[in-house]
Amino acid sequence: MAAATTNDVTPNYDLIKDIQEFDRTKIGVKGLRDSGVASIPKFFIQPPEVLSTLKPPSETNTANIPVIDLQNIKSQTHRPEIIKQIKEAAKEWGFFQPDEVKAKYYERELLKAVAYSNNLDLYQAKTATWHDYLQLWMAPEERVAKVEDMPEVVRKEAVAWDGCVTKLTEDVMELLCEGIGLESSRFKELSCSGQRILVGAYYPPCPQPDLTLGRPPHTDSGTITIISNGEYNSVHHRVLANSYNEARISVTEFFSLSKWKEYGSFGPLPELVSAEKPALYRQFTLDEFFRTLSSKAIDSKSLVDKLKL
Repeated sequence: MAAATTNDVTPNYDLIKDIQEFDRTKIGVKGLRDSGVASIPKFFIQPPEVLSTLKPPSETNTANIPVIDLQNIKSQTHRPEIIKQIKEAAKEWGFFQPDEVKAKYYERELLKAVAYSNNLDLYQAKTATWHDYLQLWMAPEERVAKVEDMPEVVRKEAVAWDGCVTKLTEDVMELLCEGIGLESSRFKELSCSGQRILVGAYYPPCPQPDLTLGRPPHTDSGTITIISNGEYNSVHHRVLANSYNEARISVTEFFSLSKWKEYGSFGPLPELVSAEKPALYRQFTLDEFFRTLSSKAIDSKSLVDKLKL
């Protein structure tokens, strides 16, 4: 497999061939690292306009990430202040802080219940990024990953994580609803937590972290942004390539809508649309939701941008 630096550019380079060769090995980015590569394959190298921005985040930026204490969310005394903090964080940041075996699970399909892979948009993006991931569908029932189908090493932990994070998410969604004048159960009634995908991201040490990224700049799907008619936003973010000698791991659970058969389509809630604040987005269907997510490169605001009126 070809490897390169930014100065090693050949006019006859076959990008697709190199990507297909990597994909067929089913070893992922970790497999490349374990093989002892001294330089990254050419299709991981980011364009000059991205490389010029690859600077470690400043302490000021990370220190500003809001940290919210949810311990007293059931207290009528503390709840209004917590709602205010949650609302401000979701408006401004979009979030807050609260080889054989691998090949068996290797899959590039978004709807696969259990999948190990890398770069979901490998064939759509201009460049790849230095990470692998394990995807587990935890809900709805018709898509859920069976416990016996999960990698044995994470079965117990994944189920426990899902239970705890689901409870936390539903509590936070109640606060978000109250923050914009909705009944606290409104998002849950719409099934905003009905679809759950647990994703464990693995960032191996990168031999050339100055030439690539761990994850490209992107905004997550943004269904809450659309339903809230722009009241809440998903922050634009990226992950730098791992420049240390130890791997980095992050675990995230993505929550989204599930009651598609009941509602048919989703869009801004009627109670959040008025003459003073007209709808900012149009309705969207399940087919459009998944088609947009799976067909576009991750480094865009895809769904939100596509539905904007």
